[in-house]
Amino acid sequence: MALDWIGFGYATLVAFGGFMGYKRKGSVMSLMAGLVFGGLAAYGAYNLSNDPKDIKVSLLASGVLSVVMGLRYKNSGKVMPAGIVTGLSLLMVFRLLLLFMTG
Repeated sequence: MALDWIGFGYATLVAFGGFMGYKRKGSVMSLMAGLVFGGLAAYGAYNLSNDPKDIKVSLLASGVLSVVMGLRYKNSGKVMPAGIVTGLSLLMVFRLLLLFMTG
């Protein structure tokens, strides 16, 4: 049983990003979304650590985040935070699909 360090790192970055959105702009929605999606990503990383084929929760969290933040990036054109979160989330989606197909 190998620990999914990349998944837990991604979850930490998402939760920390939500906290920073709250701290800098006072956005309660950023805090809530960061904690919810960070928690889902952490739970998905835990599941993936126990069963390398169990990508459902991680894929859901990173997939939804990539779509939502991708739309925000398209509308705003701001790389920080929407573009970065979109890129990281897409990388996680590709990683998870690769793990599923090869594992």
